[in-house]
Amino acid sequence: MHLGLAAAISAGVAFASWRLRALSADGAGAATLIGTTVLAALGWPGLAVLGTYFVSSTVVSRLATAARGNEGDAARETRDARQVLANGGFAAAGALAEFRAPGLGLWLATIGFAAAGGDTWATALGSLSPRPPRDLLTGRQVVAGRSGGVSWFGSSGGLLGAAMIGLAASAVGAPPRLFLAAALTGAGAMLLDSALGSGLQARFRCESCGEETELRRHGCGRTTTLVRGIRWLDNDAVNALASGFAIAVGLALW
Repeated sequence: MHLGLAAAISAGVAFASWRLRALSADGAGAATLIGTTVLAALGWPGLAVLGTYFVSSTVVSRLATAARGNEGDAARETRDARQVLANGGFAAAGALAEFRAPGLGLWLATIGFAAAGGDTWATALGSLSPRPPRDLLTGRQVVAGRSGGVSWFGSSGGLLGAAMIGLAASAVGAPPRLFLAAALTGAGAMLLDSALGSGLQARFRCESCGEETELRRHGCGRTTTLVRGIRWLDNDAVNALASGFAIAVGLALW
């Protein structure tokens, strides 16, 4: 696809997403960059894969938020640049491989977006699980939404989300085996995300109320103190590592 057309389509979708509050202003800028890269490298098949990822992830997140009925969650559904790049940066980089080996770019981008989409679906549907999640590494029951927590409800949703993106690629001419590769690699990345979230992601404690949080500044506005994990390894960094893992596995499978 011509670079100008790729940029125009990407900017238009990003602007609409910003107006719908699915993206922040800087998130729209990052989404435009990722979209332009993917479309310029892969053309219309890339648009099908990227569109399936973005639309399905946005819709399932919004529907889950509405089902929970928590208005405070709505603002957190607006993704900023860091979140956009953490989820789609590796997939966009993988798309550039199309210029080196025809078919490889679509293969890697699909697997990368399947990993990101699977994680989003798992988080959204997991929040609706009738049973509390359990920590992947310890097996202990944890509160819904805590990094590292998994449930059958959320994991099944994650596999479905990853498979949907693989199916979109197969529908526009990719090898049928990409469907299976995307589904399984996406599921594997989802589990890695939970393992990192449980074992290495930073956890902080609010100095004021003593509550544990994943944020460096608690919701009450007070600063927090690191109690375990790696300080820089927040949820966005975990998502980026899981996406990078998926791209590496995809390259090996190619």
